[in-house]
Amino acid sequence: MKQGARLQLKLGQKLKLAPQLRQAIALLQLNRIELRQTVREALNTNPLLERTEDTGEDTGETGDESDFDSEVDYEEDYGFDDLPDGYSITSGPAPNYDEFISDRADESLQQHLLWQVNLSGFSETDEAIARAIIYALDEEGYLQDDLATLRASLAPEYLVSIEEVAAVLERIQHFEPIGVASRSVGESLLVQLRAMPSNTHALGLACHLVEHHLETLGRQDIKRLVQTTGVGEAEIHAALDVIRRCNPHPCSRFGSDDENYLVPDVYVHPAEDGWRVTLNPDNDPGLRLNDLYVRMARQAKGQDKKYLNDRLQEARWLISGLEMRNQTLLAVTRAIVEHQQEFFREGETGLKPLLQREVAEAVGVHESTVSRATTQKYAHTPRGTFELKFFFSVGIDTSDGQQVAATAVKARVRKLISEELPGQPLSDQALADHLAESGIKLARRTVAKYREQLGIPGSAQRRRAARLHAG
Repeated sequence: MKQGARLQLKLGQKLKLAPQLRQAIALLQLNRIELRQTVREALNTNPLLERTEDTGEDTGETGDESDFDSEVDYEEDYGFDDLPDGYSITSGPAPNYDEFISDRADESLQQHLLWQVNLSGFSETDEAIARAIIYALDEEGYLQDDLATLRASLAPEYLVSIEEVAAVLERIQHFEPIGVASRSVGESLLVQLRAMPSNTHALGLACHLVEHHLETLGRQDIKRLVQTTGVGEAEIHAALDVIRRCNPHPCSRFGSDDENYLVPDVYVHPAEDGWRVTLNPDNDPGLRLNDLYVRMARQAKGQDKKYLNDRLQEARWLISGLEMRNQTLLAVTRAIVEHQQEFFREGETGLKPLLQREVAEAVGVHESTVSRATTQKYAHTPRGTFELKFFFSVGIDTSDGQQVAATAVKARVRKLISEELPGQPLSDQALADHLAESGIKLARRTVAKYREQLGIPGSAQRRRAARLHAG
């Protein structure tokens, strides 16, 4: 039976932001290279903008625009496609992969992934999720933030569920290089294995070994694998051959871009009354309104006047957004420095637990603003150059009722291992016992996880390495 059309009423929640706020949000999340590119494109396309050094002046907007229209009416509101490149879907035909890939050897991992995002046909919301995931990757291409943190970073302009974030993450993990954006080596290997043809010999066993016996795999303990799985040695070796086709560090061919990762956005240096935070001068491109075009606009009429009105509004928004970006970056960094005083005196072991929510409350902004202000923004300190996200860490309870930052605990694990006797490496349980003596009680598997995150092999591997070195 053919059913007739039905009218349904669907209630949804969608937040519409003013174009000025959208641009300010977009500018805040840009890193130095993207910001410079955005400013350069604005200067090339908007005649109302110029650099202060172009005129020998260092003032902001010209004061000679009082007769110019202060309010501009638009027939329709700006959409997200009007935001700077790097924030939304780019328009125009997609580039040819074969022609494009041969000349991408020097690009960063992030650039490589963003390029694939633009080719993937994501919806506006899914693209925003994808970009949040990519911006959260560490230098090795692993995802350190959990799904809840990613979801919070998208608010308030995108209200998404954990399931939506997980679905986009799965798609990103199948980008090239496959296994990127995984949360552990094991997950990366599993993604790569499950992408293999289903008829691959011993594929099922290989997945099982990676998922349930990864630590034993790392020790190459074949006998133990045979005992725990009940599978013959020949099948174990066949599964190992499949696993060896995978790359536990699929993003290793992407080197760190020094300009992208090492040039600081802010400087933290000692002062008489504590610590002082200053911006890198490069964060201020020194933009102002072009006085000549402002004078021309007074006499313009019709479409010419509307065009110049539009460009003036865009220029004002950009100058205001850049100022807001710098103020937010300074305020967030100062709040972090105020909380992490002991780090600057003692190093990593002095880090205190700190959440983005706490900084947001101290500065008086949304938590997502703090996330944008600290992603790919770097602080140069007497202790080195660090991404601002480095200073955030969850707290671990100690026996005296206090809390210590997880990052500080990792630093203690690294220090304990660096001080172990040659040929007598500490097991994960021994490391846990040493930490317990200082009041930090952690399960052995948690210590093992921290050790792996530090890139330090297990005690058996360290013992073998010591023997080889001694021999």
